[in-house]
Amino acid sequence: SEYGEQYAMKLARFAEQTVCKDENGQEIPARLWTSSLQRTIKTSEHIKHPVICNGTWHQMANRVYRNLDEIFAGEYEGMTYEEIAKLEPLVSNRPRESELRSMDKIGYRYPRGESYFDLIARLDPLVHELESYQEPVLIISHQATLRIIYSYFMDIDRELAPKQEIPLHTVIKMTYDGWMRCTKEEFYLGPDVPSTSLLTP
Repeated sequence: SEYGEQYAMKLARFAEQTVCKDENGQEIPARLWTSSLQRTIKTSEHIKHPVICNGTWHQMANRVYRNLDEIFAGEYEGMTYEEIAKLEPLVSNRPRESELRSMDKIGYRYPRGESYFDLIARLDPLVHELESYQEPVLIISHQATLRIIYSYFMDIDRELAPKQEIPLHTVIKMTYDGWMRCTKEEFYLGPDVPSTSLLTP
């Protein structure tokens, strides 16, 4: 979309000026991860990939991970809440899918889809890999996956993870040394986008 393209260009500038520089403005090695979905890959397409450190480091070389894909909504993938409501029969003794989800958001599994528990399991190896790196890692992913990663490093109970707000077109910088509590900063890059009624994971 037009909004997505604007954000992609702003993110590329932010990556070059902030992610790939230390506090003194010197270029440092940095990493880039995206999901395997086209919308995150396209968001990263303006990020530059120079070879630095005397030819030993390919800056921000993109690593694509299916583990970072959005939670799979199964039969409801790509649908709005209104469209889902029209599909559901009015059965008095059976809760609607939206009601089931609101009662247990972390445990609810979309029909033929995933739950947040499934998402936690597939993100686990990536989180351990993240903890082993010294270089900054820019992750371009999706609401549900970013909620889980954010909650892990901010030491938020996993039951509360699905309720964490991940603002659109915003970079959340988390600084973590493996011992002290993680600190965060938020950088809103824009642009502003009208609200949508699409299913929110």
